[in-house]
Amino acid sequence: MKKDKEFDKDELRAEYKRSDFPGGLVWGKYAKRMKESSNVIVLRPEVAQAFPNEEAVNNALLSLIEIAKKTTRPTSGSTDRR
Repeated sequence: MKKDKEFDKDELRAEYKRSDFPGGLVWGKYAKRMKESSNVIVLRPEVAQAFPNEEAVNNALLSLIEIAKKTTRPTSGSTDRR
């Protein structure tokens, strides 16, 4: 009988066995945490199609913010007097 090759704990392997995870495997273990505190935003497919990358989305939103600041009146409680 062949002896299993010993692996360094920091080494990634092509395949893993359930026995490699003595605590067990759990689907969606961090899903709730990601929904509550993640900065990941999911765009509608038609919106995502309009922008090739993250930088394009950010530039478009920053431009929209600047336009909104220039074209809206300050509210009565606003302290921003640009």
